[in-house]
Amino acid sequence: MANINLLDLTLGFIPVIITIFIMMRWSLSTRRALLAVLRMLLQLVIIGYALTFIFDSNNSIIILLILCIMLIAASWISLSALKDAGRPLYIYSLIAITIGGVFTLVITTQGILHLDPWYAPQVMIPIAGMIFSNAMTTISLAAERFYSEYDKNPDYINCRNIAYQASLIPVINALLAVGLVSLPGMMTGQILSGVSPLVAVRYQIMVMLMIFGSSGISAALFLALIKRETSQRV
Repeated sequence: MANINLLDLTLGFIPVIITIFIMMRWSLSTRRALLAVLRMLLQLVIIGYALTFIFDSNNSIIILLILCIMLIAASWISLSALKDAGRPLYIYSLIAITIGGVFTLVITTQGILHLDPWYAPQVMIPIAGMIFSNAMTTISLAAERFYSEYDKNPDYINCRNIAYQASLIPVINALLAVGLVSLPGMMTGQILSGVSPLVAVRYQIMVMLMIFGSSGISAALFLALIKRETSQRV
């Protein structure tokens, strides 16, 4: 894959500038969009240097620490849009993502990829990131939809089922669209780097399976755990 120099990378800002210009012309607030772009740049530069250090260290303790930080951050962000989310909900989210995410991570990295060493950071961290972030998003959707339904009709089973189905819509849509509407990031990256499309397909199948499985397990666990919390509201 061709190396991207900084001068060429600046061309990517042209569509961004056009989008910001449209927002301004339509009298829409650009503050959030600009902040998001700036934050994206800062975060990716920082993570670039951080990953370089982590990969060079090749230390299992550091990898486990990074995974723990990722889990805590994912559980916190998953409920950031929920009003009045108490400590129990964050704990439930952490438990759900840890069980669903780590279970899937172990199967993927040790059962499918057979990592050697088991903590190989160049693979472990990107795979964990995909698993945890999708589980986080699914729990966020499940929580928002559950409490939205619960405020209308406090029937736990009905609200749980509606929330669970709604939370899996993005993942299921991704399964339906892959290969027809979109070529996902991992597959595209591998093809651009010269990997055979047939090999890239296998990796993408692995990714889609792990995302669907970890998201489904994590959301189900979260919705099961909050049953006690909802019963205390009544």
